[in-house]
Amino acid sequence: MTAPRDFRFRRLLPLLLVAPLLLGCSQAPSVDVLGSFFPAWLVCFLVAIALTAFARLALLRLRVKAALPMLAYPSLAALFTFMLWLIFFY
Repeated sequence: MTAPRDFRFRRLLPLLLVAPLLLGCSQAPSVDVLGSFFPAWLVCFLVAIALTAFARLALLRLRVKAALPMLAYPSLAALFTFMLWLIFFY
């Protein structure tokens, strides 16, 4: 009784595995900067680095010391990058 059901699943498995790959086939998002097109993730990353630097200055001014700065600041930059991507390009 389980053989026909298992056979149907095995026929659909390649389609289920390939479908997520086909979702990325649209045109890549780009931003026009002075007549030159740059990938949107690069623009988000550069803005996130600036925001991280300002956050660090604010934390220094408030005399807040990061426990693990080698982990905290790259994580903060990644957070800002993904946040900007979601806000502006999703």
